[in-house]
Amino acid sequence: MTITRIDAGVRMSQAVVHDGRVYLSGQVAKDGSADIAGQTQQILDQIDALLAKAGTDKSKLLTVNIWLTDISNFAAMNAVYDRWVHPTEKPARATVESKLASPEYKIEIAAVGAI
Repeated sequence: MTITRIDAGVRMSQAVVHDGRVYLSGQVAKDGSADIAGQTQQILDQIDALLAKAGTDKSKLLTVNIWLTDISNFAAMNAVYDRWVHPTEKPARATVESKLASPEYKIEIAAVGAI
C-alpha cells in the first residue's frame, strides 16, 4: 500500500494520495486581506495546483467542503466557485458557516478527488 504525501509540513500534508484518491487539507488564502472573492480564487488556484501535483484535476473531484465565516458571503463565493468548477463533472458539496483558525480568513475549502 503506497501513501504519497504532498507538501508535507510540521503539522500536516497539504494533500495525501492513497488508493486512487487524493485528500486535500483545508486550504485558506495566502493573502488574508483579500475580500471573499479574492480569497476564494486564491484557494481554488491552490486546489488546482495540489490536484496537478497529485496527477489529477478538478474534473475528478468527488467532494468539496466549504467553511465560510459569514454565510452572507455565500453568493459572492459561489460566483467565483461557479466559474471555476468543471462544467459537467461537479462534485458533491457542503457549505457551512463556521469560525476559522485565524480572523483574517473568510473561507476554507477542503476536497477529495479521484486520481
